[in-house]
Amino acid sequence: MRRRIATALMGAALWGVGCGYHVAGRSDALPKSIHVIAVPTLENKTTSYRIEQRLTSATVHEFLAKTSYRVVPDPASVDAVLRGKVLSLEAVPLLFDTATGRATTMLVMLKCEITFEERETGKILYHTDNFVFRNQYEISTNVTNPNSVKNFFEEQDPALDRIAQDFAARLVAAVVENY
Repeated sequence: MRRRIATALMGAALWGVGCGYHVAGRSDALPKSIHVIAVPTLENKTTSYRIEQRLTSATVHEFLAKTSYRVVPDPASVDAVLRGKVLSLEAVPLLFDTATGRATTMLVMLKCEITFEERETGKILYHTDNFVFRNQYEISTNVTNPNSVKNFFEEQDPALDRIAQDFAARLVAAVVENY
């Protein structure tokens, strides 16, 4: 009886090992022929100044940090090309200060279209036209001039950097994992 139980447990353990779980970002779902990836600057379809440059820079950094692929900006002589469009970027008030009625927390929403294509064959390895991100950030309430442009930009930049990093982490994981 003990042998049967031990055999059943051993079989369950072996089955569990082969169930397909793996560490994110470490999968070999992409074709073995891909070694160099081009990440040209994303196209900006919004009125947000230079958001495409932040997202592109963060994506290149994420590819270099989390994968073994070489990343270049020019798609002329690479194995695959990652192209994207920033479709919308919105910020809406989320929380308000009850004393002043001013917003204290903003919700930032970003929507992109992404295509990852094998250059030689033209095969689309990943595509989505609804890559959506949300992130919130606090607005300082301890300012002498609440309408100051300087105060707005001091807080917007870190929020956009966080969104760019989140965007890049999710994008690289999605492309590498081929979801």
